[in-house]
Amino acid sequence: MYYMLKATPNSVKLFMQSGDKASATKGVDTVTAGPSTVLKALTLLDFFNERRHSIGLSDFAKLSGYNKSTTLRFLTALESKGFVEQDEKTRLYNLGPAFLRFAQLREACFPVVDAVNTIARDLNTSTGETAHVSAVSGEWLVSVGVAESQKANRVIVEPGEPCPYHATASGLAYLAFATPGFVEAALGRELEAHTSDTLTNPRLIYEKLEAVRKTGISYSSGTYEEEVLGVAAPYFGPGGRICGAAAIALPAVRATDARMVIIEESIRTAAKRLTALHGGTYPEDFPY
Repeated sequence: MYYMLKATPNSVKLFMQSGDKASATKGVDTVTAGPSTVLKALTLLDFFNERRHSIGLSDFAKLSGYNKSTTLRFLTALESKGFVEQDEKTRLYNLGPAFLRFAQLREACFPVVDAVNTIARDLNTSTGETAHVSAVSGEWLVSVGVAESQKANRVIVEPGEPCPYHATASGLAYLAFATPGFVEAALGRELEAHTSDTLTNPRLIYEKLEAVRKTGISYSSGTYEEEVLGVAAPYFGPGGRICGAAAIALPAVRATDARMVIIEESIRTAAKRLTALHGGTYPEDFPY
């Protein structure tokens, strides 16, 4: 990153398709349902997460509030289409192979990198400033999508450029929702003072992280590049796992109160889109 002057249908049928009619004895062979019933069946999938990857019929019923016969009917329909599969020994349900097929198809048709760049461009369009999206690569947080401002006076962010955890808004947004062990490791190494305003004292950085957790927005002012303001919001993957941040970098002189309102709202929107793109969910204690 550097700062420079530069010109420049009403009903749906869910079928058991096991290949023979006798399989209908295992449950209801056909469920004719409106959209609300389909939604209820699909809602069962929301109960899977990284900590709960196998669920039994009774637990599904308790979690959903449906009775067992209704829950079994939904699960049977989902299983017939490969959305869940049941372990023969434990009788627990897991996510099925259909998700792998759909994930591969989505990536082939809508590559994540392209989608990330689209979100970065939209963020740039709504703010007029340089937008970038970061993700972890190895030990480092790096910019994976960049949309540069077209203003003559702008901040330049290079694709693949590292975002130091302690010195950038993206880094602070990531650390605020990372695991304690990750934060300890990131702040336990020697922290470089990129400018005279860079925080290198872990205690002070921890205080900043606490503030980020309360708002869901992080700021860095002149801590990586002088006269540059960074604003970022985290995005998440499955189970509320932190993945990276959506950010804006702009000359500090343009950071008026009115513009900051627009920038913060635009960043929140971008982060929500990135979370959805990654199939993610927000942590339960997230502020918005």
